[in-house]
Amino acid sequence: MSTFPSRFSDKVALITGAASGIGRATAIRLAQEGASIMLADIDQAGLDATMATIVDNGGQADSLHFDATQNDSCIAAVEATVKRWGKLDIVGNIAGIVSFWHLHEITAEMWNRCMQINLTAPMIISREAMPHLIKTEGTIINMASSAGLGGQAYNATYAATKHGLVGLTKSLAVEFAKKNVRVNAICPGGVNTAINDKMRWPDDIEPSMLSRLMPLLDTMAEPEEIAGLFAQLASAESSFVTGATWQIDGGQLA
Repeated sequence: MSTFPSRFSDKVALITGAASGIGRATAIRLAQEGASIMLADIDQAGLDATMATIVDNGGQADSLHFDATQNDSCIAAVEATVKRWGKLDIVGNIAGIVSFWHLHEITAEMWNRCMQINLTAPMIISREAMPHLIKTEGTIINMASSAGLGGQAYNATYAATKHGLVGLTKSLAVEFAKKNVRVNAICPGGVNTAINDKMRWPDDIEPSMLSRLMPLLDTMAEPEEIAGLFAQLASAESSFVTGATWQIDGGQLA
């Protein structure tokens, strides 16, 4: 499929959020390195596009409709992956949502939806995947954020979910270290994806507060850069890495 090394020729990966952005880039990268991929997302058209890219270039992939707001869908994603490929080696919890609000605008419904998609769904998928990952001595990589490592104005809901995801990552890494299951988190800053076009900003914001969101480098990351780090962490070359949070934020939090 490519000139990439075949580090995952015998591996099976479940990637949520695979229809676009970081999830899509990650699925394609792992397939380029030989993995069999279960693509999971709510966006069917995007899933079809990712699937076509992988298959047309000689990769192995299947897809399923995945709704992170539904616990049963999280359970089904793991079950379908194991049924299709016979095992599970890599879980990428990448699906997520973000929007910016003043505190007084945040409703319980908005809070709960973000928590469900960004934190509860990864927990359920990790819970269901763990017996399979113990068998394969596999790995979970959670897509957290620079918002999970510091405070961000107008972003309390999202930041809370990503702080929680970092906590989940570290806790599972400790709990399952003796089972040789590795769990890590990637914490991107700004990434050039379509989610930026849909970003909702509140009125009457204080511009100086937004400086905490800016990288020191005069650019954003491309999804493929995040995918490259994901592939490294998922590979045997990172066999001694667990419980870590990997910043890839252009110096934002330096």
